[in-house]
Amino acid sequence: MSSQSLSHVQKSFLKYQHILVFIAPLLFLASVLTMAPTPSGAGMEYWLQYWWLFPVFLTGATIVNTVGISGSALFVPFLIFIFPIFAHPLDSSTLVKVGLISEAFGLSSSAVAFIQYGLVDRRLALTLVGGSIPFVIGGALLSFVIPDVVFHALLGIALLAASYLLFTADLGHEDHGSSGSDHAAATDGGVSASLPNDPGKLGPAGVNTADDGTVTRVDREGDDYTYTRGGYLRRFANYSVGGMFQGLAGFGIGELGIISMLGTKVPVRVAIGTNHIVVALTAILASLVHVFGGGLVGGHSLSLATTPWNMVVFTVPATVLGGQIAPYVSNALETSVIKNFVGVLFAVISVALFLMALGI
Repeated sequence: MSSQSLSHVQKSFLKYQHILVFIAPLLFLASVLTMAPTPSGAGMEYWLQYWWLFPVFLTGATIVNTVGISGSALFVPFLIFIFPIFAHPLDSSTLVKVGLISEAFGLSSSAVAFIQYGLVDRRLALTLVGGSIPFVIGGALLSFVIPDVVFHALLGIALLAASYLLFTADLGHEDHGSSGSDHAAATDGGVSASLPNDPGKLGPAGVNTADDGTVTRVDREGDDYTYTRGGYLRRFANYSVGGMFQGLAGFGIGELGIISMLGTKVPVRVAIGTNHIVVALTAILASLVHVFGGGLVGGHSLSLATTPWNMVVFTVPATVLGGQIAPYVSNALETSVIKNFVGVLFAVISVALFLMALGI
């Protein structure tokens, strides 16, 4: 297939992405309602038992996708601490199943939405995913031998450090501008001489990479961002550590990775959008290792018969909708608001993880 044909397919997909993205959960729900193994005598009461999870997961998915971190960073603490208050405690295998199924749909939805908005740097994303693969696989395999107490404590320390770094980081360079002229049309592929079309870009952004490595990007709304892709070693250090945690429990690479991109002066909205691709692909990889690796070595594995389908019928649509809302929330908020919110969020999550490590 020629590059022109690929570009046409990409533009068509992004044009109708809202329809295509929402068809996926509808097909999933139809399959669950008609084919999923459920308890004998399950009726309407069974399917509506956890309806209240929809607004909870919608809010959580919007939050995590707005700041570009893994859904499990909020969902796992919620299912461990809050869910039992209103329902009943869940075992670790059930937590994994609900988290993986919900996060898979939410991450995919949000990643496509950020691509459609023109806020994903393809070159950065591919480099970060490629460098993270061995660490994600290694972390997933280690999850079968490392005690939960040790893991929760280590991740709590890492997130607390990330929160501190974010609050002390100088993000003045994050502010975006507006072209303020007719050249904003560069968002459809580039009509301005200074913003030519990059055939390898993702989404409708106008992108130009100068000889000195300076990248100029214009998103769908006409806002422009200028940055460089330098700082690979610093990002590699953060994404390698984050990749280990991503493999261990399904989150970590998004939380630590976003810090490294902001620290290397990637604009906050581009960093968030690009981080979505990294988190989505590494989460899928970690999930596969957890599912098949756990079954081979005697660890946790997915079981269709014991999956709480009456939970995921509400969490999946919620995460998909939250993923679509996130880019608009991210674009509407000021950089300082996003920065402070992420910092507080990391600190709260780290406290929850410390409590988990202490068995409280």
